[in-house]
Amino acid sequence: MNVAKELSLADYRALAEFRYQIRRFLRFSEDAARSAGIEPQHHQLMLAIKGKPDGEESRIAYLAERLQIRHHSAVELVDRLAERGLVTRTRGDQDHREVYVHLTARGERVLGELTVHTRGEFRAAAPALAGIIRKLMVRSSAKPVLPRHGPRLKGKWRNHG
Repeated sequence: MNVAKELSLADYRALAEFRYQIRRFLRFSEDAARSAGIEPQHHQLMLAIKGKPDGEESRIAYLAERLQIRHHSAVELVDRLAERGLVTRTRGDQDHREVYVHLTARGERVLGELTVHTRGEFRAAAPALAGIIRKLMVRSSAKPVLPRHGPRLKGKWRNHG
């Protein structure tokens, strides 16, 4: 089965537009973070802490997964944010190897300002993104869904680390 033959020009155009719209929003968000004096990954980490689902703890492993980075990279980001007074760490009560990360009052303020700013841009971008997603869903409704880890490339699963 040749997957490339199953794809139409419309599929490629829809995917290209989807990636473009996402990239536009991400660029806006990255620029907003830098304007607020933090790096984009710092903003993402702070958002992951604040936006965690009920029942989830903001452990280093959770943050690494949410940012799609390695554990040691998440530790480095937390170190930088802690140095700037934006987050604090606490050890687990029962397992002292567990580290929980929390926003400080200053971190809450910075994140709140950024969120208000980026929310407006997201609302502006949402109709275009929703339209592209609808096109992609209609075009791909008869096609298999790829596993969470991404497409299989040359006999191996792509590594997101």
